[in-house]
Amino acid sequence: MSINVQEAIKRSLQTEKNAMNFYQLGAQNMSNPDARRTFELLAKEEREHAAHFFTIYQGSEIASLDEFLDTPPDNESSWVSTIARLISADFSEQKALELALEREKNLEETLLETAAKIEDPEIKAVYESNAKETRNHYQLIESEYARLMGMVHESDIDTFVRE
Repeated sequence: MSINVQEAIKRSLQTEKNAMNFYQLGAQNMSNPDARRTFELLAKEEREHAAHFFTIYQGSEIASLDEFLDTPPDNESSWVSTIARLISADFSEQKALELALEREKNLEETLLETAAKIEDPEIKAVYESNAKETRNHYQLIESEYARLMGMVHESDIDTFVRE
């Protein structure tokens, strides 16, 4: 199956911006400082992911990455609309982290599926790298979720196994 690579890159830029906005909005509504810092870090990293895609973007619709990323959130995007619904309903750090886990898992799958359809090795590498970083996001969120919920942290498992 052939895909329009530049259109895929443009969509990926938008997705990274949506993810960045998701984490910014979530962080603004968190009272737990550790969970807030996690979302602030993730927002910063999503901005970096967008920059990776911008290096391979050859279209003309996005002239400046910073101007594009600093535009208001796309409230119609699934990333922004899901966090907005959570904020207007019964927001909690737990629910925001659960939602983030789901979003990151889906994004990793989408990035890998897109990478599999791309022949250009440089562009494929950007998608695969972003998929790996998205997997790292999932693991970071999972770790913060475990900490927030009072679960055994993976760094403590050896201690519990030996006792």
